[in-house]
Amino acid sequence: MRAQAENELGVTQMSDSVFVTGADGFIGSHLCEHLVAAGYRIKALAQYNSFNSIGWLKLCPPDIAAEIEVVSGDIRDSSFVEGAVRGCDCVLNLAALIGIPYSYYAPHSYVETNVNGVLNVLLAARAHGARVIQTSTSEVYGTAQYVPIDEKHPLNAQSPYAATKIAADQLALSFHASFDMPVTVVRPFNTYGPRQSVRAVIPTIITQIAAGKKQIKLGALTPTRDFSFVSDTALGMMAAINAPAAYGKVVNLGSNFEISIADTVDVIIDIMDADIEVLCDEDRIRPEASEVNRLYSDNTLAAEVLGWRPQFGGRNGFVRGMRETVKWFSDQHNLVGYDADAYVI
Repeated sequence: MRAQAENELGVTQMSDSVFVTGADGFIGSHLCEHLVAAGYRIKALAQYNSFNSIGWLKLCPPDIAAEIEVVSGDIRDSSFVEGAVRGCDCVLNLAALIGIPYSYYAPHSYVETNVNGVLNVLLAARAHGARVIQTSTSEVYGTAQYVPIDEKHPLNAQSPYAATKIAADQLALSFHASFDMPVTVVRPFNTYGPRQSVRAVIPTIITQIAAGKKQIKLGALTPTRDFSFVSDTALGMMAAINAPAAYGKVVNLGSNFEISIADTVDVIIDIMDADIEVLCDEDRIRPEASEVNRLYSDNTLAAEVLGWRPQFGGRNGFVRGMRETVKWFSDQHNLVGYDADAYVI
């Protein structure tokens, strides 16, 4: 019998058994911590590797880690996924290849993971009667054609990565339409926070400054983003688990706040009390037609069908979340895991 638990939105619910793919990653590890705290039973997928690494799950507090069943595997393997989903009430699928520049070089890998892998998850969930929360990305919208961007905004893939995520979203929605499966697509906007990869711009800025650089290398500074603190994204995903009103829908998880990369640099410089010069690194510039120049979320639907609102919304929330992020990355125990000189595609 499943125990009742009050989630972090204050809603009392039955604590399902949840299979989290991509649990070893940035968002996935935070999500697992929130799920355990809310009373869920967790099976967490870490991608199999010969080092027996469980990624960022290694940083979960011991009392949290003790409640997480970690399994190693790969969503590209259909037989593995079918076995892993058995006995779970819900699948939160975060497993994906996410680096946009790398998708220019290895698009086939993105199709294998982001499309075929998602199909494996959907087929396994259907076979075992599990609900599916599919994780999308704001990149599927491309440069905003109007703002704020709601879920009716046209989809425009400006990278192979974005194209595979559109395909994954449509596959998920098709299983709802075709088989009446309980499927929800959650679409986070530019999540940031502790543990994020330096593939993303915010850790790139912070790690270079924290390493003592007086000149930092960045790509384009004019694009705007709707940055969402990682706990907000995790809580939005968690809210989707027991939200029948969201079945068959795409739901944006954004802060409803827009800021340019240049202004983001200024916020970080102010927090870190740094005196630095920003240099443009041509290697970090996307092809012109592939650069998404503006992202700014409308999160109205999330409030309506999930009861979710960002706790780090608006400029004040962004600064507050950035202070927490800077604090984490500035800790030498955390910073040592990052190479501030390297550009990771």
